[in-house]
Amino acid sequence: MSDYKVTCYENGKAIGMVKYTDNLDHWDGSNWTCGSPGRHLGIGRTKDGRYYLCHGTQWQGERDHAEIVSEEEARETVLHHNPDVYEEIFNEAIPEL
Repeated sequence: MSDYKVTCYENGKAIGMVKYTDNLDHWDGSNWTCGSPGRHLGIGRTKDGRYYLCHGTQWQGERDHAEIVSEEEARETVLHHNPDVYEEIFNEAIPEL
């Protein structure tokens, strides 16, 4: 699946293809999921450095896709779904508050 590409959108407009990822999923005891049955979530960076969220689905009639997000939204999403990859994605430790 490492070469699988999905359509990426920005402001509702398709802008290109990005690498599929589900690196924000977690093991719920029986499945890899982002917290919703049959759905997956990942984060990546475009070649020009922008962040995208990749939305995967196992539901018939739905398609995997990605969307460009702000750095703030990217950080918030990683902290919420899988803080273990924060340092890998942002090249810094999780901020201490």
